Amino acid sequence: MATPETNADNLVERFDAGEDMSDVFDFDRATRPNRDTRKVNVDMPLWMIDALDEEAARLSINRQAVIKVWLAERIEAERERRAV
Repeated sequence: MATPETNADNLVERFDAGEDMSDVFDFDRATRPNRDTRKVNVDMPLWMIDALDEEAARLSINRQAVIKVWLAERIEAERERRAV
């Protein structure tokens, strides 16, 4: 774990020097915010699924990744639009 002399400047220097930073972090208690998931089933017309699959193939990712990225982009755009 981090020593008492650990501070932001020290961490930046160590990181920039390419040092192993694992002694600074407690990976057993680490969490990633907003990463809880819940399965959702959505019925879609075949043309929409085909379009998603085409985009997924073009990007070399899976259909679910396309859906997640597009939904996230739309949600963010709507939040920005409402904030104006």
